[in-house]
Amino acid sequence: MGAPANPIVVIPSRLAATRLPSKPLADIHGEPMIVHVWRRAIEADIGPVLVACGDQPIARAIEAVGGTAILTLADHPTGSDRIFEAIQRVDAQQRHDAIINIQGDLPTIEPAAIRRAFAPLVEDGVDIATIATEIKDETERHDPNVVKAVIALKPGATIGRALYFTRLTAPGGPGPHYHHIGLYAYRRAALARFVGLPQAPLEKRERLEQLRALEDGMRIDVALVDTVPLGVDTPADLARARELLAPQRAR
Repeated sequence: MGAPANPIVVIPSRLAATRLPSKPLADIHGEPMIVHVWRRAIEADIGPVLVACGDQPIARAIEAVGGTAILTLADHPTGSDRIFEAIQRVDAQQRHDAIINIQGDLPTIEPAAIRRAFAPLVEDGVDIATIATEIKDETERHDPNVVKAVIALKPGATIGRALYFTRLTAPGGPGPHYHHIGLYAYRRAALARFVGLPQAPLEKRERLEQLRALEDGMRIDVALVDTVPLGVDTPADLARARELLAPQRAR
């Protein structure tokens, strides 16, 4: 099987958000946030980029800068379902053998991190790849909003197999903990399998959809990166994103 030869990047996006309504269209130095995410994906240069959106204003924002957007059903329960609908519609011939799913609220994501998420798929047995970074801030270890990836890592390795994901501090004992970053690379067949599965008990309990894949026996490998991108969920996050992206206002 080996590394996929023809990946595509798909960014799921919708306007509905309780803490920051219409956040994909939030202005960051003259451009909607979703456009900033799209630009980072283009800069990663690993394949064509598609925005899968549940709302026409998002599609218009992407098309205004020359990007490609496709309208999907508005009521998908997860971003994975949204990107699957989009890829089935734009690539019924299945020319793209891998799909990289980037959340639409990560305007500061580094292109290198997007490329890094694709790296574990060089191994034949890997169904899904993702990324994480070592936790340095002690408060993050105990924060239930920080998802921890429990990874089987050999000494000196920077890619390992995911054994579990949890909001608790895990594993026990001395050693590093890893902050999971919700960016995924799926083999085409793995994405189709995943969205066809029912919600799993541990997924419901932890509120983490990747546990559905692990419960079904799918293999997820995790590549380590240096930093956590800022996820924009609140007005304070948006203000911080504007600060971080200020040097790029002349793009």
